[in-house]
Amino acid sequence: MNARALVFKRAATLNNGISFSWLEQTWNKNSLRQGAINDTDFKLIKRLGFRSIRLPVAFTYFESAGVPAAEILEYIDNVVKQCHRYGFKLVLDYHYGNLNDINGNAETVKIITLWTKLAKRYKHIDAGELFFELYNEPPHMNPDVWKDVAYNVVTALRKVDKTRTFIIGASNYNSIYELSRFARLADDNIIYTFHFYEPFFFTHQGASWVGNQVATTGVSFPYSAENFPALDPRAKGTPGESNHEMYKRDGNEQSVNDKLQIVKAWGDKYGVPIICGEYGVYNKYADLDSRCRYIKAVRAALKKLGIPGMLWDYNDSFSIFTGKPSMDNLPACMKDAIAY
Repeated sequence: MNARALVFKRAATLNNGISFSWLEQTWNKNSLRQGAINDTDFKLIKRLGFRSIRLPVAFTYFESAGVPAAEILEYIDNVVKQCHRYGFKLVLDYHYGNLNDINGNAETVKIITLWTKLAKRYKHIDAGELFFELYNEPPHMNPDVWKDVAYNVVTALRKVDKTRTFIIGASNYNSIYELSRFARLADDNIIYTFHFYEPFFFTHQGASWVGNQVATTGVSFPYSAENFPALDPRAKGTPGESNHEMYKRDGNEQSVNDKLQIVKAWGDKYGVPIICGEYGVYNKYADLDSRCRYIKAVRAALKKLGIPGMLWDYNDSFSIFTGKPSMDNLPACMKDAIAY
C-alpha cells in the first residue's frame, strides 16, 4: 500500500472516537489521583461502540508544577497497554503548550525535545495503533509562524520515527476557517485535524472560561423562535451580540453541514485525510435534548462527508453522561445520538 493510501486508511480507523478528560485538567489539582481510567471505563467505551481514544496531556503544565515526568509517562504507558488490550486506536495529544508569535523558535525546541523522547519511548508500538497529535489548538497567531513550527517539528521527528502518523491542525484553535487557508506540509504521513463547535454560541453557552460573549444561556438546538432567550446584557458589544442575531440562521443542521463542507473541500483539494478531533457541547446550561440533537446532527454530517470524528468528552464538563460514566447515566436520547 502506498503512503497516501495508508494514511487515509489509518485516519478512517480513528472514526467514532472519544477524548478522556484527565491528564489535561490543569484546573483540577487532584486530577492525577482522581481521574485515572480503568478497565471499567474501557469496557464501557467498547460497549458503546467507540473505536478510538484521544488522550490529551498537559506536559508543560505538569513540568512547571513539579510533577515528575516519569509519573506522567507511567500513566500514559498504562493507557497505551489498555488500548492495545481492548483494541482501541490511541491519539496521544500535546495539550496546553505556551506557543505564541514571539516565542516560536524557543517553543519549537521544547516541542521537538518532548516528542523525540516520546517517539523513542513508543517506537515499538505499531504505527497503526498509536498516533501523535503534535500540538493541540495552536492559538490565534500568525499562521505562517505556526506553519514553520509544524514543519520544523515534523522534520525533526522524522529522523527518529519514519512511520508514525502525525496529526496537525491549523492556528486559531484548530479552526475550520484557518485550516481552509492552510497549505499542506510536504509529508504524506499526516492527518489534518480541526475542532468543530459551531455554532459556538450554542455549544459553549455559559462557559466561564470563554468570557462574556457566551453569557447568554437557555439557547436550544436547533433554533426555536418560541423559546429563544434575550441577549444577556454582559454579551453586549462582544461577538456574542452578533452571534445572537445570527443564531436563527446558524442554529440548524444545514448550517452544520455547510460549515463542515469547508474543510471537506480543503481535504479534497490537497488530497489529504482530515478528522474532526473534537466536537461536543458544554453541558452545564444546554438542555439535554438540544445536546443530543446537536451531537446527532454533527455525527450525521461527518458521516455523510466521510470525515472521522472524535467526541469531546468522556467524563468532564462536556460528558455525554448525566453523572459518573455508566450505562445507567447515559440518557436514551444520547444513546440514539451516538448510534448505540
